[in-house]
Amino acid sequence: MRGHVLILNQNYEPLCVCTARRAVVLVMLGKAEVIDTYPDPVHTVREPIPLPCIVRLNNFVKVPQNGILLSRKNVLKRDGHQCQYCGTTKGPLTVDHVIPRNRGGEDSWENLVCACQKCNNHKGDRSLEYADMALLRKPKAPTRIHFIRDFIGVGHQSWRPYLFLKI
Repeated sequence: MRGHVLILNQNYEPLCVCTARRAVVLVMLGKAEVIDTYPDPVHTVREPIPLPCIVRLNNFVKVPQNGILLSRKNVLKRDGHQCQYCGTTKGPLTVDHVIPRNRGGEDSWENLVCACQKCNNHKGDRSLEYADMALLRKPKAPTRIHFIRDFIGVGHQSWRPYLFLKI
């Protein structure tokens, strides 16, 4: 089984994306209902099963508002693998603290940005003003919907209304 499935909470709020296999198991166990399917079914020994594209959970799942896990991989995804100082996408990319840790900067979405090695080395442990550098975009924490929409991608056209995109 190939493909990704959009999982919606009971109130139709996007929760996550899972494998088609996991979605079929949720439906078979009665934990979710199929909202939309891919055109090609999955063939089993007994009969073909419609391959889910979107499923909705039968019970509401309370989601902690912690947001997206802060990691190097997710910071790079948020910034589109683009240096937030010079705009390049080439070469090895690093994660830079806007306010250096030795000056009180924290590991947070608002203080971490994607940077090429050249810009990161130029800035070093200095502030933006002292290094005479500026950010292309102010860093902020992504929401779950933005994360699914922008970083995982729109897997199927039928996902668009649930991710608040134009049809």
